[in-house]
Amino acid sequence: MRHFLYRFSCLGLVLFLIQCKSDTKKNTTEIDMKSTTANAISIVKSDYGNTSEGESIAKFTLTNQNGMQVDIITYGGIITAIHVPNKEGVSENVVLNLASLDQYLTINPFFGVIVGRYGNRIAKGKFSLDGIEYTLAKNNGENHLHGGLKGFDKVVWTASEELGENTAAIKLTYLSKDMEEGYPGNLSTVVTYTLDNDNNLAIKYEATTDKKTIVNLTQHAYFNLSGDFSRTILDHEVSINADAYLPVDEALIPEGNLADVSGTPFDFREPKSIGQDIDKQEHEQIKRGKGYDHCWALNDQSNGIRQAATAYHSGSGRLMEVFTDEPGMQMYTSNFLNNSVPRPEGGTYAHRTGVCFETQHYPDSPNRPDFPAVVLNPGEQYVSNTIFKFSTR
Repeated sequence: MRHFLYRFSCLGLVLFLIQCKSDTKKNTTEIDMKSTTANAISIVKSDYGNTSEGESIAKFTLTNQNGMQVDIITYGGIITAIHVPNKEGVSENVVLNLASLDQYLTINPFFGVIVGRYGNRIAKGKFSLDGIEYTLAKNNGENHLHGGLKGFDKVVWTASEELGENTAAIKLTYLSKDMEEGYPGNLSTVVTYTLDNDNNLAIKYEATTDKKTIVNLTQHAYFNLSGDFSRTILDHEVSINADAYLPVDEALIPEGNLADVSGTPFDFREPKSIGQDIDKQEHEQIKRGKGYDHCWALNDQSNGIRQAATAYHSGSGRLMEVFTDEPGMQMYTSNFLNNSVPRPEGGTYAHRTGVCFETQHYPDSPNRPDFPAVVLNPGEQYVSNTIFKFSTR
């Protein structure tokens, strides 16, 4: 025993004894809190069912020392849950989700998916590279949306785990073959989700190709920071670091110009509630989008990863900050949810019960040479980074 005591400090001994007596009610002392959280970051893999083709789907649960938990499945790389505490310390899921794999296979309105090869819209489902015209599926009226009929949101990804001292990561890989959904080139894609002990969920997108192509990847989580999906997101206070946005036509394709947000419902340079201006139908852009379904041209595009947006829900005290190195961000206020999608806890998802912050290049960039380029050549690497950081206040 004496040798044991020499080898451990007093604090170390206390921690050791507390861990050994896990069946004993713990006091809420600082030492107790440290003993229950230290080195607690983890990854747990579980079965999530099978697709209709018999492909096995896995779920990975990433948990940090604060109890923040992120669930990701290999079908579509979908984030099925993000549990974070409110200001009272009560942990709740803050992303819209479905009850089962069967529902994700049949009715998923892009809840929490990886979007690719091209996030957002491409006009008329066509683009050209080096004089060659490529035709894509028209799955959004006359336009192409979110990668087509079977985009990255509907494929099975291969997953590997990477557990560090302060991080838990899942690396998803997928080979999109030449001319899949009409896109040229064999595109090798890697998406890495990393949770750390500062409540950051980082998403890194990487891709290479053997043939000139286009790529624009994003994450399509619908957030509701209240944790109560029967509530709308109209009371969420949002800021967006952008002096300009992209006006769209009736089909939600950019008209081609950047417009100053000053004096418009699109001015989020200072935090304001989503609901403040969302129904100002006298503004043509609000009318066309049925609310917000627009891309903002983020400021400081040459500065790498920087803050793009914040979202705050005063009732729960939850604050989410969005960081990215992308030039744009689409904010979508779930204007097309219409009580047709079931909630796992019962009931249905109503109009405007989630908000998406889709970091990306601009919509229809392949047809707009004046927009930031989305072309990827052989020998180059596509890299994009986004971080969702959670806290309370």
